[in-house]
Amino acid sequence: MSSESNTMAASGLSGDTGWLVGGALGGAIGAIAFGIVMWLLDPDVLTAAIPALYGIEPAGFIGWGIHIAHGAILGIVFGLLVTRPLLLGVLRTDVETDVLSRTGIVFRIVAAGFVFGLAVWTVLPLLVLPIWIRTVGGSGAEALTSVAAGSLLGHLLFGTVLGVIFAAAVDLRDRTSADPF
Repeated sequence: MSSESNTMAASGLSGDTGWLVGGALGGAIGAIAFGIVMWLLDPDVLTAAIPALYGIEPAGFIGWGIHIAHGAILGIVFGLLVTRPLLLGVLRTDVETDVLSRTGIVFRIVAAGFVFGLAVWTVLPLLVLPIWIRTVGGSGAEALTSVAAGSLLGHLLFGTVLGVIFAAAVDLRDRTSADPF
């Protein structure tokens, strides 16, 4: 198998850019799951508040598109992080705890996705978004500054789905410490 191509291995995409595809796919699907939660709790967040961040008037499904694009970008960031030798080595390390030592790389990637979702919730809506809204503004964007339980739930769901899709789509067996990234 050529290291320059993406191929479907026995347990997922392999090659130099398999993580890129798996991250984008997992992030997009995770964002859809998160979007459903938002839609059920407050549809105005998707239809008005998200487009308002970019100065766009509410128009159909444009908020969904922006939200899914955000998810895909964050999924790529996740893929980049978990496939680097240092973090991947930590995820593969045997630990002294019996319960954790019996878990495989798939469970650990899903758990990393959950933690990533929590980190995204901590950084983006809690720290970056209030500054963005004060700086850029936009009518309707104020609805996003809420630190509601629904936002936390949505980000955790996003991270978990991202981890599941990434673990299912990417073959992490061929990742070695010789990776250039």
